[in-house]
Amino acid sequence: MAAKTKAASIPVAGAKVKRPRMRGHWDYLIFVIPVILYFLIFCYAPMYGVQLAFKRFNPALGIMGSPWIGFDNFDKLFHSFQFIRILNNTLLINLFKTLISFPIPIILALMFNEMRSERWKKTFQTITYAPYFISTVVFVGIINLFLGGENGYLNHLLEMIGLSPLPFLNSPGYFPGVYIGSDIWRNSGWNSIIFIAALAAVDPQLNESAQIDGASRWKRIIHVNLPCIMPVIIIQFILQMGKMMTLSYERILLMQNSLNLERSEVISTYAYKVGLINMDYGFSTAVGLFNNVINIMLLLAANKIAKRYSSSSLF
Repeated sequence: MAAKTKAASIPVAGAKVKRPRMRGHWDYLIFVIPVILYFLIFCYAPMYGVQLAFKRFNPALGIMGSPWIGFDNFDKLFHSFQFIRILNNTLLINLFKTLISFPIPIILALMFNEMRSERWKKTFQTITYAPYFISTVVFVGIINLFLGGENGYLNHLLEMIGLSPLPFLNSPGYFPGVYIGSDIWRNSGWNSIIFIAALAAVDPQLNESAQIDGASRWKRIIHVNLPCIMPVIIIQFILQMGKMMTLSYERILLMQNSLNLERSEVISTYAYKVGLINMDYGFSTAVGLFNNVINIMLLLAANKIAKRYSSSSLF
């Protein structure tokens, strides 16, 4: 009898397998429906407005009634005398930000993972997380307080040790460094969370085996911890490449002035000024679409390279 029951439970080749119906799992649907609604409302519904990039928008006619102008908005962007400059500024700031700030959260995560005192570990984690929760306006206000003009705290410190004050916020040459430094200060602690979680999943027996074999702490980090979290690092790098044309334009806009405009004007701030302030919504949409297309191309290229040379990729 038991053998018959066991045989009946084994699916026969070619027979239709009865799948569980979602109707009987309403509790799962309750959790899934808000996520679906979020993506439909805030991610897919706004795509309706992408057609503005190819139209001369007239509020009286609406989106559908506005006349089509083809690629005129893109032509206006590409033939603008500022286009090359703002494109270079955007790419250079993002490139150096990626090269400098991307490894820092990984280093922080490895440092936190090696700390033995839980009290000090939580203290330093809180200190590094805190800047992320400061609003952009307050954050830029702190930057101005420390670096702004001759009255900034850092310039006061330079004068005290006999050095001349530096125009951190009033010189084009200093702006990329100030922006990248502020980005590291604000986001490094928060970005390290995902790497801390990845390190927590590393099998402790691997470190114990390496320690028994005589590996030092540094060698365990290099040969055990880093290889174990390398798939997470690759995925995060691919996602970072997908944001290569995106900058925090609110922070840049608040840090801008007439003296550093040569290096601080990027595509997003240019679109805001020319497109939104002048109410040329078709042009601002075209700039946003151009940014997104470049981001998608970079993401696909990074994913293809990662897939070819490693076992980790987004898809």
